[in-house]
Amino acid sequence: MGRVIVITSGKGGVGKTTACANIGVALAMSGRRTLLIDTDTGLRNLDIIVGLENNVVYDLLDVTSGRCDFDKAVLTYEKYPNLYILPTSQTGDKDDITPEQMIKLCSGLKERFDFILIDCPAGIERGFECATAPAEEAIIIASPDKASMRDADKVAGIIENSEYGAKKIYLIINRLIPELSDNGFMAGAAEVLFTVSVKLLGIVPEDPRVLIDSYEGILCVNDKRSEARKAYLNIARRIMGEEVKLTNYCKKRIFHKRYR
Repeated sequence: MGRVIVITSGKGGVGKTTACANIGVALAMSGRRTLLIDTDTGLRNLDIIVGLENNVVYDLLDVTSGRCDFDKAVLTYEKYPNLYILPTSQTGDKDDITPEQMIKLCSGLKERFDFILIDCPAGIERGFECATAPAEEAIIIASPDKASMRDADKVAGIIENSEYGAKKIYLIINRLIPELSDNGFMAGAAEVLFTVSVKLLGIVPEDPRVLIDSYEGILCVNDKRSEARKAYLNIARRIMGEEVKLTNYCKKRIFHKRYR
């Protein structure tokens, strides 16, 4: 049975969808059948990041409402034969999908995929509830600034106390700038972990190649010049059960633990 993992954040702009796409591609490149589901109805972006925006005909709302079956709506990518994307609607509303519909959809797909990654809309309203409902695991994306850290901690608490509730919750610290952290102008990994007290899955450093690659229509996991590439590949390896030492991007000794 496949694993259903929601990728979420407390606020927008922290790189959640970019992380979802890169982790998904890394898993697919490792031979795992991986499905990405965009649940950010009305603000669909996942299809753009993976370069399939012109291929969308049907979407998540069409599937959950019964207007078409899953196989008609899902997108495939020649470059990544193990990667599948289910986009959502650009014109629909987050209230158009219920948590029960998402649970039913993912339950029926777990036999077909090794991993189902759900790209969750930012915030904690209806869309958040629907995206997190079918998930057994959650990955929270937080950048090392106070607002993001506080909101990520709140999201972790909501997931832990939800009637659905992911059994495992992990944290990815995104867009860390080592120089600013070392000089005290940005939170370091230790401070983020102190605020958001869940297991650390990985740290992704700030990397201009991520934006450049996005503009050029590629993902940083395919760009050997990208600093973020190795971080995402290692995160995927940890998700698959490998024990991979965490990289300390800062000069200060912050931690020496391994993700387990």
